[in-house]
Parts: sequence; structure tokens; C-alpha cells
Amino acid sequence: MINGVTRALTGTAIFMATTLSSTAALANDNWDKFSDVTAYGLVAASLAIPAYKDDWQGVKQAGLSVGVATGTSILAKSVIHEQRPDHSDNDSFPSNHAAMAFAAATTLQKRYGWEYGLPAYGMAALTAYGRVEADKHHWGDVAASAVIGSISGWFFTDAFDNKVQVTPWVDRDAAGIAVSFNW
Repeated sequence: MINGVTRALTGTAIFMATTLSSTAALANDNWDKFSDVTAYGLVAASLAIPAYKDDWQGVKQAGLSVGVATGTSILAKSVIHEQRPDHSDNDSFPSNHAAMAFAAATTLQKRYGWEYGLPAYGMAALTAYGRVEADKHHWGDVAASAVIGSISGWFFTDAFDNKVQVTPWVDRDAAGIAVSFNW
């Protein structure tokens, strides 16, 4: 059963997607503001949801996941100087907005399951899309940032309910997702 918080996240993601798809064209500035709202909104949700559930370990894990993803992207920006598509500066790679959003989404998914993860990943994807549409990042920038954020979320977050575990795996010949159940 989907609870009220998940319904709110899902409703917000659907509202944003519907609003965007019904608008013929958004100016770059609007996409920039939109991606600010989705990125920082996801970070706030990744901290507020565990706090609402009195899951203080979840708050700590979300903060660590987002903090490490943010730190990693800031460090990478200081080392890698790639010009933004709008030519405003050389901080295009990686996208800090996308790294934060995917860290928050991964934390919510791993901690509380698909009911939280699905709408959160939808909002993270909209954040990444918005950064490209705002001419702040190239597709490669946001894709790399999604990896940075997702790895941070997976590394620093434990499942709240250990009955079902979904874990990505990779070896030299294949990759996939392992699902395990604890009876």
C-alpha cells in the first residue's frame, strides 16, 4: 500500500511532468529554476522522510550520501574544466544538481523501497533533463553525475526493512540486479 508521503512525491512528479509536457517551450532560465527546485526538493525529502518516520539512522545516511556526492562533484569541477553549453564558465562537468538528486533518490529507494524510489528517480531524471535544457550541462555531465550520486547512495545507505534486498552486481562478463528475500 502506498502511504501519504509516497503519494505526495508521486503526485509532485506527475504534476511537474504534466506541466512540462503541456508547455510548448520553457526558457533556459525557467529550466534552471525548475532543476533547482527538483534537486533541492529531493535533498529535503531524503532528509525529511526519515525524520518523519523517526528513522534518525536514515537521516544520517541520507546526509552522508548527498554530502559525499556533492563533495565529489565539487572536487571534480575544481579539477576538470569543461565549458558549459551556455559558455558562462568552465564548471560543466559534473552536474552537482544531478549528483545530489540521484544520491537522494537512491537513498530513498534503497532505504524504503520502490514506492519511494520510483517517484524520486523520476524527479532526479527531470533534474538532469532540466540542467541540459537550461544549457548548464551536456548529457555526459548529467549521466556521470547520476552515476556519482547513485554510487554514493548505494554505498552509504542500508535498507530500513531487510526482508527484501535489491542489489546491483557487476563482474567481468555481465551485470544485473540481484533480488533476495528474507523469510
